[in-house]
Amino acid sequence: MLQSLAGNSCVRLIQSNKSAWYFLFLVLGYILYLIFGAVVFSSVELPYEDLLRQQLRGIKRQFLQQHECLSEERLERFLSKALEASNYGVSILNNASASWNWDFTSSLFFASTVLSTTGYGHTAPLSDGGKAFCIIYSVIGIPFTLLFLTAVVQRIMVYSTWRPIMYVHTRWGLSKPLVALVHATLLAVVAVSCFFLIPAAIFSTLEENWNFLESFYFCFISLSTIGLGDYVPGEAFNQRFRELYKLGITVYLLLGLIAMLVVLETFCELQQLKQLRKMFYLKKEKPQDRLSIMEHDQLTFSSMPDGTVNSPQEDKSEPFVDFPVLTSPGGDDPMIK
Repeated sequence: MLQSLAGNSCVRLIQSNKSAWYFLFLVLGYILYLIFGAVVFSSVELPYEDLLRQQLRGIKRQFLQQHECLSEERLERFLSKALEASNYGVSILNNASASWNWDFTSSLFFASTVLSTTGYGHTAPLSDGGKAFCIIYSVIGIPFTLLFLTAVVQRIMVYSTWRPIMYVHTRWGLSKPLVALVHATLLAVVAVSCFFLIPAAIFSTLEENWNFLESFYFCFISLSTIGLGDYVPGEAFNQRFRELYKLGITVYLLLGLIAMLVVLETFCELQQLKQLRKMFYLKKEKPQDRLSIMEHDQLTFSSMPDGTVNSPQEDKSEPFVDFPVLTSPGGDDPMIK
């Protein structure tokens, strides 16, 4: 008997706090997903890192053996200085000296990556003034970019999502959730083709050292605003039409980011995803619940003795000062009426 009562109480507890349990499972699932990613990346990339370290040590050892007049300490200082400059996008290699990082088109590309929070990291401000301006520029520019993208996406959604769905729904009488799901799928296919597959083919042609997978990887990392910076177009030696190429990449990134936001917003408005999100959100208090709470409070106060709580109406019915009633001598003064 006691076991059945305990089981029923546990079931009632779980059912009454469904949203909290779902949220707990969501947090645990996210932590497990992070751990899963760390395990996979570590197992895949660690052998390559170890191999690269061994190769660099072998090259360094061979270089010191061939140049005995150069000490290892002097070589270490030179390499650390060169690597520090490389972190700011400045290279000492002969085939990289022709390209500048802070001409107008490169600065425009850098500004777009900062405002879109992509941030490849291949170029960074060198001076203290540039770093301070980057902070101020980002504090103002990132919210401004969010406002701009929100306004643009809202206007595009009218013609790309809402009107087509309503037209098909009213024209052929199909189910609106079904139409929205098919439309979102087609929109995703078009976006992937126009902003991932076709640009990847173009980048693999324009960039000599990129294959299709690396070009597709760059497109995804850029438009998802991850921006690792390991692949940046337009940085090759003697890049033809480099300024125009950088300008075209800037336009591509902005248009691609808008397209990704339109697709994400379209999927977020699907009825199936709305039902899924409601599982993890806190439930809002309904007006009926508020009314029942008010009625319960009123019932509680009405059940108390008369001398315990004074009714507000009784307090208002008793004036603080008794005023005389104004009457006319004749009883029918038109002004008083």
